[in-house]
Amino acid sequence: MKSYIANAQTPNQSTLVSHKRSVTRALFGTAALLLLCVAVQELNGQTSIPAPFLPSPVQVVSTVPSNGDVNPYGVAFVPHGFPGGALTPGDILVSNFNNAQNLQGTGTTIVRVPQQGPLSVFFTSSPSQPGLSTALAVLQEGLVIVGSFPSVDGTCATAGNGSLLVINSIGQQVQTIADQNFINGPWDMAVYDFGGGRVDAFITNGLSGKVTRLNMMISGGQLTVQSKTTIASGYLFQCDPVTFVDAPTGLVYDAKKDLLYVASTVDNTVFAVSNAASRTSDGGTGQIIYQDQTHLHGALGMSISPLGHLLVSNNDVINPDPNQPSEIVEFTITGRFVKQLSMDPNLGGSFGLNVSIEGVTSRFAGVDDNMSTLNVWTLPTL
Repeated sequence: MKSYIANAQTPNQSTLVSHKRSVTRALFGTAALLLLCVAVQELNGQTSIPAPFLPSPVQVVSTVPSNGDVNPYGVAFVPHGFPGGALTPGDILVSNFNNAQNLQGTGTTIVRVPQQGPLSVFFTSSPSQPGLSTALAVLQEGLVIVGSFPSVDGTCATAGNGSLLVINSIGQQVQTIADQNFINGPWDMAVYDFGGGRVDAFITNGLSGKVTRLNMMISGGQLTVQSKTTIASGYLFQCDPVTFVDAPTGLVYDAKKDLLYVASTVDNTVFAVSNAASRTSDGGTGQIIYQDQTHLHGALGMSISPLGHLLVSNNDVINPDPNQPSEIVEFTITGRFVKQLSMDPNLGGSFGLNVSIEGVTSRFAGVDDNMSTLNVWTLPTL
């Protein structure tokens, strides 16, 4: 998604201005998350916050690698138990969708953001498989999966069906998974590891408005696709000159309920698809969970908080509000609004986001693709 503001600073312009903006966002983000904690406490009948609930200062890291790729999209944490290689548990991976010329669907890099130390490039795709999208996941068994949603000239008009790229722990591509009937513009993805080598990947497709499930097994450092099923469809989708596509995007899978939550951008609605891991047929759009014309502005990337609330970013093309730029909205699974957090003072900055629960603390990470940065907060696990 390109910047909406013509004079937005790029990472190579005015270091002082960029720093001031980063500090402003950090202070605002800290205050907003503190208010979020207040809202949660109030919902639980409490009126005060003990000191441990205070968030630590935000970390702001540029996601621009040496080749100049911009527009960070996917965000994924490296889990505990990941078997070494070039990654360490707690690292954050970020996929870049645009190249240095800001052409959409042409970025080729996944960058590694460690908890301490400098940014590095974990993976660079071949020129024939660019456009690394929000579909990014790290498997505990030592594999990384990323969606390639390529474009010839940076527009949706020349977009290809794309594929899933499978990468080992040292950043080498070991597989390409492609099927134009089931992978048609991989825009986002949720992956669930059932144990025993079974992994399910749920994929939103930007060129068909469908959600696909791939049932896979891990063996010998590779993925074997055992079955492919369209489990949901009927979501609105369209090409967009600003955002590349507007389509179903963010996914969260609840294994206990076997529910898949789907954030559909053009519908500006979050749905829930039942029997997501077991169904053998298309369940349509599923049940409406959250519609909010006041706070939703093109529901986009999605994750789940330690409280079990859903967090959704907005693309600001659908139902835009200049007074609510780049918002991440928190709401309950019963559809009650909790709080919102602005990632950028301009429209169009929020996209991929993720949460990692690490014992007594949690980390919340989200990209600002106007500034090509990753913002990270460390919070107590409530």
